[in-house]
Amino acid sequence: MINPLKAVTRRQLFQTCGVGLGKISLASMLATDLAAASSSGSQNRDQSGPGLHHPAKAKRVIYLFMAGAPSQLDLFDYKPKLVELEGKPIPPSVIAGQRYAFIQPDAAVLSPRFKFARHGQSGAQISEVMPHLAEVADDIALIRSVHTDQFNHAPAQIFVNTGSGIPGRPAMGSWLTYGLGSEADDLPGFVVLKSGGNLSGGAAMWSNGFLPGEHQGVPFRANGDPILHVANPEGISDQSQRATLDLLSKLNQKRFDALGIDAIGSRIESYEMAYRMQARAPELMDFSDESDDTLAMYGMSRDDTGSFAKNCLLARRLVERGVRFVQLYHAGWDHHSNVENGLKGQCKQTDQGCAALLKDLKRLGMLDDTLVVWGGEFGRTPMVEASAALGRTLGRDHHPQAYTMWMAGGGIRPGQTIGETDELGFHPTEDPVHVHDLQATILHQLGINHERLTFSHAGRDFRLTDVHGHVVDKLVG
Repeated sequence: MINPLKAVTRRQLFQTCGVGLGKISLASMLATDLAAASSSGSQNRDQSGPGLHHPAKAKRVIYLFMAGAPSQLDLFDYKPKLVELEGKPIPPSVIAGQRYAFIQPDAAVLSPRFKFARHGQSGAQISEVMPHLAEVADDIALIRSVHTDQFNHAPAQIFVNTGSGIPGRPAMGSWLTYGLGSEADDLPGFVVLKSGGNLSGGAAMWSNGFLPGEHQGVPFRANGDPILHVANPEGISDQSQRATLDLLSKLNQKRFDALGIDAIGSRIESYEMAYRMQARAPELMDFSDESDDTLAMYGMSRDDTGSFAKNCLLARRLVERGVRFVQLYHAGWDHHSNVENGLKGQCKQTDQGCAALLKDLKRLGMLDDTLVVWGGEFGRTPMVEASAALGRTLGRDHHPQAYTMWMAGGGIRPGQTIGETDELGFHPTEDPVHVHDLQATILHQLGINHERLTFSHAGRDFRLTDVHGHVVDKLVG
């Protein structure tokens, strides 16, 4: 006679024992969510929105990421001493103990490639290759003392976006949609727009990491269908698609009820979001309601096929429709050689769009509660990568010790310059701002305490800023 206990596998026992392993997992997840909701409710009962730790100054973020690292010394941080020392070897004491990607021992000092002038009532120093940004100098806050832990592109780009140089952590946009949700019902809460070429950090920069899958950044195309394969193929009616999705949802829900696997819930939501986007996406990409004056302000035409300028206008349209976090990546700032012409080309592609975005948001009354951030993963050295004797044209190497970013809107105090660097632009000498400090400040403006927005994973609580970061008080209004 067969022992009935041996006739049932361990998996079958847990699936049919009345409670079930899946039900145990699901109950645990629900209990955790309920506890978090209860805790949040007690802490935020008098606050201005769900998930807020304090009243928010901003509702949304547009992050203009200049991948490749723009040269702050040629754009924002003018150093007369570099003109004086042009062509002379950098003092050995300056670079002793420093780590670089390609710098040579005989590297010579390189002066700024462009003229600088002061602009606006704030007197912000801005290079001549950014004439459009100069027009809105009083709307931005320059931060000239940013520094980072990474000195190569891929880990540095991932670090700025996720708080870690190692792939696998959630991006800032993922943390924000996790903490605050989204005001858009028919668009993702976190949208990615790309231009200018390939990105060293890749998709790890908009990954949801260990957060639920619905918080992953969704790349949109600036031309044609925003997302490939969202539109119905020929022969598939809306009714047929709805019936198919309903069936898939029931099957996935049944599996989720049995196993409690988070990825199944994310799959259900992704199908539904794709369905909702089918109706929303054509309207989003139809610029016929934008005036000729608006297009001219951005420097784009109606047949634009995906420029940075078009992405800036698309970003404005996305945040108008409730998207929480829009990340624009523009590659091509990695000027190891010919930094002068390289910067001219990149600024020609991006300067007008950046300024137009600020003007447009201000015109619509949205700049006050939309935080705009501009910057790359690190800066550029005050000396050439190699001497002219080695046959290299004049370029700059990676420089993590000090670089410039700017922020605008969203409660940021405009018309100021924060931080100073030494006479060579090498090290911060006043108000150093770490990447984690910027991340903490961005979260703060959206009503989030960066130390309290956490997610339990692999046995410990994680956060965007790891165990670091302080709000930059001089930035916040």
